[in-house]
Amino acid sequence: MASFFGYVYYQNKVVTQPIDPLYDANIQIGQRIDLIVINKAQRSMTVYHQNNPLKKYKIALGFEPVGPKQQQGDGKTPEGIYTIIDKNPKSMFHLSLKISYPSTEDILNAKKLGVSPGGDIMIHGLSDGFQWLGKMHTQRDWTLGCIALSNDEIEEIYEHVPVGTKIIINP
Repeated sequence: MASFFGYVYYQNKVVTQPIDPLYDANIQIGQRIDLIVINKAQRSMTVYHQNNPLKKYKIALGFEPVGPKQQQGDGKTPEGIYTIIDKNPKSMFHLSLKISYPSTEDILNAKKLGVSPGGDIMIHGLSDGFQWLGKMHTQRDWTLGCIALSNDEIEEIYEHVPVGTKIIINP
């Protein structure tokens, strides 16, 4: 009986986190995204214009997301400061923004380990046949190291992100 009351007490003490209004924000026409910040532990991506947060997205990461990417095939999403170096409107994952991984430091670290650092890390949508998942794709980490959004979300930011945009990927 005591365990029942303890359970009820615990359940009544659980406080849900307030929903961040940035998840529901809208990016205005003509607003240029000049910074992207990924927080891997929170599975979130926030886009900025002139140091002002515009919108936050829930994301999926590489299938082994804890820790920095060290080699090709490790399933990790890189950590560090990078830039968007290319945009692909015909990506097999709907649309994609290519990240400048591996950096010189990433290459040197991989060389010390005697492995390839890998490459082709992107922010992208969902592949054909999986677009119906929408935001449900964030229920598990599934990429090979990329950062995944729903197709609607990548469409929302794609035109606002120029090549050269800074991206910070935090643990």
